[in-house]
Amino acid sequence: MNGVADNQLFSRSTSPRVGVVGAGGLGIHHVRILRDLCGQRFVGFVDEHPGRASQVAAQYQVTAFPSLDRLLDEVDAVSIVVPTTAHHAVASAALARGKHVFVEKPFTVTLAEADDLLHKARAAGVILQVGHVERFNRAVRAAMPFVDGPRFIESDRLAPFNPRGSDVAVVLDLMIHDLDLVHTLVGVPVTDVQAMGIPVLTPQLDIANARLTFANGAVANITASRVSRERLRKLRIFQRSGYLSLDLAAGTGEYFRLRGDFDPMLLARAPRALEEFVERVVLEAPDGEPLVLELSQFLGAIIGRNPVAVTGEEGREALEAALRIVAAIEQAHAVMKAGDVAAGGAPGA
Repeated sequence: MNGVADNQLFSRSTSPRVGVVGAGGLGIHHVRILRDLCGQRFVGFVDEHPGRASQVAAQYQVTAFPSLDRLLDEVDAVSIVVPTTAHHAVASAALARGKHVFVEKPFTVTLAEADDLLHKARAAGVILQVGHVERFNRAVRAAMPFVDGPRFIESDRLAPFNPRGSDVAVVLDLMIHDLDLVHTLVGVPVTDVQAMGIPVLTPQLDIANARLTFANGAVANITASRVSRERLRKLRIFQRSGYLSLDLAAGTGEYFRLRGDFDPMLLARAPRALEEFVERVVLEAPDGEPLVLELSQFLGAIIGRNPVAVTGEEGREALEAALRIVAAIEQAHAVMKAGDVAAGGAPGA
């Protein structure tokens, strides 16, 4: 997907008039990208902080609207980049006005809110897309043609502490990226969840690990932390045809598979060098800023050029998995606490 070509396409008078709700740390990038993609069809943005709104308006030479209602008067579609607790209210207002909606992850706070938005979008006959940007990671795009029935997936997403997103558990802040990815890779529902996590710097969970079992027997082991010294975003996919190792931070990956011309019986006769029977494939995909690709897909879906990249239903699935993990951790804590109480009461019994 080419940025110049996208700009030419989405600047046409037939393309949607687009605005952004929320111009904070991530929202400012939505403003920048949609302004570049849509040209004059980018109407402007709204932000509840007047000082920040003035700064962003001056920096990108775009219009800051005084209220959400005023912005909705002028647009066909909005990108919602506000705190998760406000997703439902803002998206509801946009859908009630018949606007196409892009909403950042996590989709909503509760499944009831998600279901309500799905119902409103269907009733209005508009596009509803959820922002799971890791699907557009270069390494993921390069790996997808080689994915063939994963049996075990291991994911590690570690980051230093950042106050943005710390109002929710790390499962909803960071791990949800990987929950969407593993569900996309495996393609069947989760049947069992085992998880553990702890708060460290916030009242919410800051470190979590989850083991998911899928309906076809596949297993995913996922770890997320926002209190790590260094950043790490690795995804490893094991399947009968080989092993894929992806570095999501670098956007690179490798695929290791058995050579087609190698006789496996030779391994039973004598030790062999790995290179004799394993082929290393460097994974490659066209370069591109993931958020640019993601928002281009949203605009393309509105004009019928492509399907919705991440539907509201898929966003709900990732949210449901995340909430199941949080519930499993809470249950594990309750069991541990009950055990501690029982152990403490034993001597005096």
